[in-house]
Amino acid sequence: MAFDGITIANITKELLNALLGGRIYKIAQPESDELLLTIKNNGTQYRLLLSADASLPLVYLTETNKPSPLTAPGFCMLLRKHLQNARITGIKQPGLERIIHIELEHLNELGDICSKKLIVEIMGKHSNIIFCDDQDKIIDSVKHISGMVSSVREVLPGRDYFIPLTQNKWNPLADLSYVNFRDHMHEKPMAVYKALYSSYTGLSPIIAQEICYRAHVDGDMPANVLDESTLHAIYDTLVGMMTQISEGDFTPSIIYDGREPIEFAALPLTLYADKTVKTYDSISTVLEQYYAQRSIVTRIRQKSVDLRKIVQTALERNVKKYDLQMKQMQDTDKREKYKVYGELLNTYGYNVEPGAKSMEALNYYTDEMITIPLDDTLTPQENAKKYFDKYGKMKRTYEALSELTIQVKDEIEHLESVLAALDIAQQEEDLVQIKEELIESGYIRRKGGTKKTKITSKPFHYISSDGFHMYVGKNNYQNDELTFKFATGGDWWFHAKQKAGSHVIVKTEGQELPDRTFEEAARLAAYYSKGREQNKVEIDYIQKKHVKKPAGAKPGFVVYYTNYSMAIDSDISGIKQL
Repeated sequence: MAFDGITIANITKELLNALLGGRIYKIAQPESDELLLTIKNNGTQYRLLLSADASLPLVYLTETNKPSPLTAPGFCMLLRKHLQNARITGIKQPGLERIIHIELEHLNELGDICSKKLIVEIMGKHSNIIFCDDQDKIIDSVKHISGMVSSVREVLPGRDYFIPLTQNKWNPLADLSYVNFRDHMHEKPMAVYKALYSSYTGLSPIIAQEICYRAHVDGDMPANVLDESTLHAIYDTLVGMMTQISEGDFTPSIIYDGREPIEFAALPLTLYADKTVKTYDSISTVLEQYYAQRSIVTRIRQKSVDLRKIVQTALERNVKKYDLQMKQMQDTDKREKYKVYGELLNTYGYNVEPGAKSMEALNYYTDEMITIPLDDTLTPQENAKKYFDKYGKMKRTYEALSELTIQVKDEIEHLESVLAALDIAQQEEDLVQIKEELIESGYIRRKGGTKKTKITSKPFHYISSDGFHMYVGKNNYQNDELTFKFATGGDWWFHAKQKAGSHVIVKTEGQELPDRTFEEAARLAAYYSKGREQNKVEIDYIQKKHVKKPAGAKPGFVVYYTNYSMAIDSDISGIKQL
């Protein structure tokens, strides 16, 4: 999700309500491009985080303090000199730009009141925090931008501050006449949603798509071919959205795909009707939680890259081996034919004339006449021996491959289950147990002797709407432990049919399970499987006492012969996790 002008408008409103009239109590610079201001207002203490990080620029209120370096950077010392105990007199957003002006009053060395501005620009890699005087003259900034770096604007002490207008965009809060809107759309031969965010400031691609969705218009249609009625529908929707922003009617929310946050917004995103939407009272809470949760997901994915590569390489190798073995198996299908040829030659070969290249004979197995090719340099008995040799070789190959293909197929299923475990890993502890499984399976060599790593990862724990405890294995070891050590015979066991995924155990405590609990457990099995993206997943379920572990089977592998099944979706948003 882009940190767009609408999000900035929501933040500006929130900061105004909380901080206007407050005084800056502490100024810290935890990172080279980040400030943490402690502000006291109306008996309450607030922390305002301002980050100009190129990859993740942010502005929000937080309750979390951050450690500062022992020696404060020069920019921090400058702000402390001028703004210690300064009063916040205004917080503004110019247009729908991704910029916040924090206006301040403080006393100088002579005791006179002076005005200053702290300007936060949230513009991706061009983000900055700029300190200006009351004449918009730059005093200093977190990042110095010289003419060698940017030909558009220098950000250096002594230079005049201005907003660079390089994109020729219009302010939708002020310049939103229908005639201008129509002209903007007609002059752009691109998708409607792209024409929207490239014409007006503050609109991100996702908000532009939301406007099209609300107007019931295909956002991928070319903008320059839209008829009047379609243009009016989009225009009216855009005007309605700008009215919401002008009136401060925001609904901060995070959109989840299952448990993973995929978007955040300051306005409702109706185009995600099929996803889980959680609304909040504060946009600061949304930003802090969204990026914290995304950070966990990103960090785990980064840490699992090496493990995933090992598993993927082994999986691809085994799939190629399996395909080759199946082709070789197919080639042995002729073995029975060669056996029959040999038998018929031994039976009727005495009639074959020397030098014959074939023989017609009655196949007494099918009661049909067949033609048997012959090597004219060999006798019928020698031809029969040749066919029996081929039969014997193919039979031995078939018997060997029959066992090998089962082993390789089991290995493929095992590796796919490890990939599924990597997909649902949420903490570093989860990766430790997966790595241990790969070590014991021979895919990774243990370092530093033979001592095992301590395992602290635990299965997911949910509770059904009817109060039954449900447990989900995060990997094959946990699956085995849940099924064969934790569950009792009367507990219920769930698993996605013929798909890599987690074992789900529902503890019954001797009670009958309601239908709703069966469905919720099945949804967990669907969600924590390779089929989670499908509309419906077929789930097998059975009492644990009917689930068996074959001798020598891979971790997580079980067999069962009588079971119930249901097809269900993978939406677990309504299931409480403990």
